[in-house]
Amino acid sequence: MRDNLNSSRIAFIGAGNMANSLIRGLLAKGVPAVNIAACDIDTAKLAELRAECGIRTGSMSEIAVDADVLLLAVKPQVMGQVCETLRPLLQTGTLIISIAAGIPLKSMEQWLGSAQAIVRCMPNTPALVLEGATGLFANANTSPAQRALAETILSAVGISLWLDSEHDINAVTALSGSGPAYFFLLMEAMQEAGVALGLEPELARALTIQTALGAAKLAATSDVGPDELRRRVTSPNGTTQAALEQFESEDFRGLVERALSAAQKRSVELAG
Repeated sequence: MRDNLNSSRIAFIGAGNMANSLIRGLLAKGVPAVNIAACDIDTAKLAELRAECGIRTGSMSEIAVDADVLLLAVKPQVMGQVCETLRPLLQTGTLIISIAAGIPLKSMEQWLGSAQAIVRCMPNTPALVLEGATGLFANANTSPAQRALAETILSAVGISLWLDSEHDINAVTALSGSGPAYFFLLMEAMQEAGVALGLEPELARALTIQTALGAAKLAATSDVGPDELRRRVTSPNGTTQAALEQFESEDFRGLVERALSAAQKRSVELAG
């Protein structure tokens, strides 16, 4: 297997939003389009990828047979069927990367073979704008070179972090996998509140989005944590303090913890 990103042949089984983001991220990192292939039941998606990205497309068997890396981006309910179809096509040393939620490694190994190198990961939707966050866990068959390659591939759309145990993927799902929706809900609520306070909807939207973007950039570039940043923008007896005290009186932190616990519990349930 080639362990260099630019020389590895990477095939995407499934060409939905996440695969689309990864493909575009890899191309932006300089991976040659000829080394990337994709298949999908939606021929329109494949036509778009061919036209806009110049990658190869074809049937699952056509793109899998010579792949160094197979990235599985299919719905969890069809993963078993896809893996069993792929099993006879795999070459020695092929790396499997799964982004399917709720499918444990033991199931993947059962479908693909117990000796197969597999990396399970949980990316999130900001990968669409190359700002994703991904947690990864590899099985014992995955070599250091394959781990490095998997990390490099997922890092094309953001940051990639290795987990201590496969069980931690459930926590990652709750925190960063589902996390963008939590921020979207807060932004939605802030926009609606701004309108209720008298602002025009477009103005409230623009201010909300820029405030979220600015806060995230401050947190990402600062040498202190969010707790200290919060303190620095909270003047005693000022407007920010008034708002934060209202959040705290409504058990904001407890609500967040309960929400993430619910997401983690559901992730465990999906994994069976």
